[in-house]
Amino acid sequence: MKKLIILFVIISLQTNAQDLKEFFKFGTVYGAVNGGTSLSDDDAYSVTNGLQTSIVETPYDYSILFGVRKIKKFGYEDKERFKNGTENSFTDAATLGRWNNKVEFLFQGEYKRQQGETYLDQHHFVRYVGSDGCAEEFCWRHFIIKVEYLEDGFADIKYFEASQRLAYKPKSIDNLTFNIGAAQRLAEPYGYDPLEEWLLSNDNLHYTFLAIQEGYQVRFDGHGGYEYLNPSGNSVATSTEVWEAVVIPEVLADYSEKKRNELQNTIQYSMVIGADYYKYEKKSWMHAWGNIMPYHYDAGGEFSYHAYNDGQWMDYSAGVILGHWFNKNLGIFIEGTYNKYWNREWHGFSAGLNYRVF
Repeated sequence: MKKLIILFVIISLQTNAQDLKEFFKFGTVYGAVNGGTSLSDDDAYSVTNGLQTSIVETPYDYSILFGVRKIKKFGYEDKERFKNGTENSFTDAATLGRWNNKVEFLFQGEYKRQQGETYLDQHHFVRYVGSDGCAEEFCWRHFIIKVEYLEDGFADIKYFEASQRLAYKPKSIDNLTFNIGAAQRLAEPYGYDPLEEWLLSNDNLHYTFLAIQEGYQVRFDGHGGYEYLNPSGNSVATSTEVWEAVVIPEVLADYSEKKRNELQNTIQYSMVIGADYYKYEKKSWMHAWGNIMPYHYDAGGEFSYHAYNDGQWMDYSAGVILGHWFNKNLGIFIEGTYNKYWNREWHGFSAGLNYRVF
């Protein structure tokens, strides 16, 4: 929510009351509720105290989505379909929108449950594409300014990014644009490993000591074995096997999340280089883009990502949307995006063919 407020503040600084109507003109406000069946019920068996059977139920999937967007559609996109939030909007990840559409934006939040886990996903951005009408062949007077916030709970990635780029659109190569500039990203200190830090601090003690440190208890059960209690005093295991296989992994996950949440976000300054290609015809189209960040400024700090790498590293993102009708009946399509930031990956794709029967 804080990131969303920041984006609206940026908008307000660049526009006045008279401009707001023009800013939101042709924008679409949308909301949707979606649901469906999740994983089927599964039988679970236990022989600790004789044969016992239980049913593991995964609640149904659902999503509640709200958003507002002003992004001019490309020629290959369906312009009439209602937006319900289940679409793979791969084009939203493209660096460039349309040159004749100065300001574009997206503010979207989605609360969802997927395979029994709940997430809050957010994607917000404001993009400005400008040009002073330079007529020279080699001219870097086009520019792109973008402010973005992305939170993907399923991929476990969350960051705030701003970028400023100069764009070169050569006359001799239709449909191709190059860009170069700087990017600033604010995110949690990816690369930091709380468990490695804990092990090094105590000369590699067993993780049971970490559980005890976190409030768990281990006590004799009076029959030559052990009973393990959680911080609330409830029994969570009566054997070492269950303790190490089930409880300890939960302890490690909770400890890692707690330690990461205690840290402040860090800012990363990077150089960014990109290219976009867009060509559309009624029977064939291609939209492709890519970005690389080959250099990152080392501002120091205990939790800088530089501390977890030997020198520089490469962050990148790419996307492609390809469609082609071989004839009036048979066509193929390929769509997808791929991202890798701080050695964390998230991606999506769709591919297939259509055959029209007349």
